[in-house]
Amino acid sequence: MRFNRPHRPFRRGPDPAGQHRKSPGGQPASGPFASSRRRLLITSATVVSAVLVAVLALRDASGPGSGAAGSDADCRPTALLEPPCGAWFGAFVPHERDDLPEKVRAYEKRVGRKLDIVYTYHDMSLPEGTRREGRLLTPEEQRVGEDRLLLLSWESKWWGGTKKQQPTWKQIAAGELDDRVIDVQARRIKDYGKKVFLSFDLEMDTRTPANGTPADFVKAYRHIHDRFRELGVDNVVWTWITTGYLDHADEIKKMYPGDAYVDWIGYNQYNYYRCHDAGWLTFAQTQNATHDWIRANISDDKPLMLSEFGTAVDTARPQRQAEWYAQVPGVLKGLEGVKAALQWNYRDPGPHCDLALANDAAWDSLREAAADPYLNQPLK
Repeated sequence: MRFNRPHRPFRRGPDPAGQHRKSPGGQPASGPFASSRRRLLITSATVVSAVLVAVLALRDASGPGSGAAGSDADCRPTALLEPPCGAWFGAFVPHERDDLPEKVRAYEKRVGRKLDIVYTYHDMSLPEGTRREGRLLTPEEQRVGEDRLLLLSWESKWWGGTKKQQPTWKQIAAGELDDRVIDVQARRIKDYGKKVFLSFDLEMDTRTPANGTPADFVKAYRHIHDRFRELGVDNVVWTWITTGYLDHADEIKKMYPGDAYVDWIGYNQYNYYRCHDAGWLTFAQTQNATHDWIRANISDDKPLMLSEFGTAVDTARPQRQAEWYAQVPGVLKGLEGVKAALQWNYRDPGPHCDLALANDAAWDSLREAAADPYLNQPLK
């Protein structure tokens, strides 16, 4: 379901900090009063520096993005769960059916903080059964969601089902699943009460032609959205998630349901490295091109989500994964409109495709990145 995704080369321009500088006026100070002037300049510079440090400290303690208690009133999430002052930090945490709360707590212990968003996946099997995959939301998700946000990925599949049991986009758009699946899940989410992020068929650009055409997807997405609205479900934040793989650019554009149907846009970009026989990509290289393309071609104002991000391991350089995660906060702050970043702590199919954190150094690096004030925003 994921691909090796080429990106534009990352080019660093000249570093202004590395340029030679001259003293004021272009010449070094000299003459009989040079020592006095130097002392005066040094004293003045020291006072100015102290004032600037104090002002910056006050700004950082209470200004946007700080995550400090004093800024909570200004930084509380919007009605669409957008954090005005920074970004959410979340993750997909591997789990087995009923142990989601325990696995989430174990991940949080290692990363040194509570997750803002927990990411889970569901299919479209009949929800009246006992399969957790077909139930939105499970009791375990509801427990996790008591003090975290949930991103529910809902796929038009019946995992383990027969070929006849696999839903198609045309069937969904025609309302054939309304009574047995769509309406049941809509009412369950409504009964949950709290707002949730809901994604339908993430990475839809990889699902054609098997599931239908891009037009079929748009009709199915809009039908689910409209059906929820008809049933009075007002606690869903509609999240449209693509691969962000720019070789699929034309397909992705055709599959956007429209601004009236989408609240957030997500994309899944990785440093796959040997997983797809690719060169090593920095965090910036994995994100910048897709971010800029979405802003130029899909939406210039919807909040964006790095719905899955992560990196493979370089076994020849064990510290490389840690170095990669250390880049995250700085790059994230420069990605206009990106309001959430969810780490993928699992593996993809195939050799060399383990994208989970590989060692203590990587965990320590992610722990430090996740502690950045920009990624620590009030949930209420």
